[in-house]
Amino acid sequence: MFRYKTKNDEVITPKTFLKPALFLLPFMIGIIVFTIYPFINAIMISFKQDYRVLTDTFSSYGMANYQKIFADPDFISSIYNTLIYVVVVVSISLVLSIIIAVLLNSVEKLKGLFQTAYFMPMVTSSAAIGLVWRWLFNYDYGIINYVLSLFDVSAINWLNDPKYSMICLCIYGIWSMLPFTIILLLSGLQNIDPQYYTAAKVDGAKSSDIFFNITVPLLAPTIGLVAIVNMISAFKVFDGLYVLFGGKPGPSYNLYTVIFYLYEQFYKNLKVGYAAASAMVLFVIILIFTMIQNRIQRKYNYY
Repeated sequence: MFRYKTKNDEVITPKTFLKPALFLLPFMIGIIVFTIYPFINAIMISFKQDYRVLTDTFSSYGMANYQKIFADPDFISSIYNTLIYVVVVVSISLVLSIIIAVLLNSVEKLKGLFQTAYFMPMVTSSAAIGLVWRWLFNYDYGIINYVLSLFDVSAINWLNDPKYSMICLCIYGIWSMLPFTIILLLSGLQNIDPQYYTAAKVDGAKSSDIFFNITVPLLAPTIGLVAIVNMISAFKVFDGLYVLFGGKPGPSYNLYTVIFYLYEQFYKNLKVGYAAASAMVLFVIILIFTMIQNRIQRKYNYY
């Protein structure tokens, strides 16, 4: 019988793991059925040529699905658009969130009210928010064009001009990413010991010095976590694009993202193999970016 003795002279046997295993069993079954199996199945489908989902038949295994999507200009465009969206939205939303979180943390009166106000978009339907933003971007009676008119700026056809479609999507993405990012950064700020700030002020440190030499370094682990989570979320952009442009990838089909390309191949063209292959490409891209961010965070995180 297997027996293991720890450094504290505690004897561990298979029975020791039985009770925790029984508690974890329902969760593990759910993970296997709804996460691991679909993931493995998607990998297999991506290599099946001429796959038919209704009959679960295919001609052979191979790389044809990957060759087809990489030969498709729409897929190449979707990777390019997705990368631009991720870089712009994640970086700008992170900077804005740090500033807003610091300001919220310094507020003494009505702090709970302000925090709730910034958190509200997280519990609001993304479809409803998208419709509101469509109204804000409206060419004829949108508030954004009205505000621009106050500064003698001509109205911009935000949603129908391909030149502004990426700008619209990025603005929506930045706004929708702020609540989650602010809440996490605010929790990180509240865990910083106030004695650091007191000592810095006693030594005559300026506000900018305190921010860059105390706040940012001590907040670095939270910033790293938020950056990774937001990056993964940004790579999967779909709902904002779908609602803003009425179910189309931009006004002239110029704003394909990888997820929208996947959606179109699966639901409209019924090319399940292409959809699975594009999903695997997206998975590899996200994995690479996540590993790079983790390495950077470990290298420059000294706290």
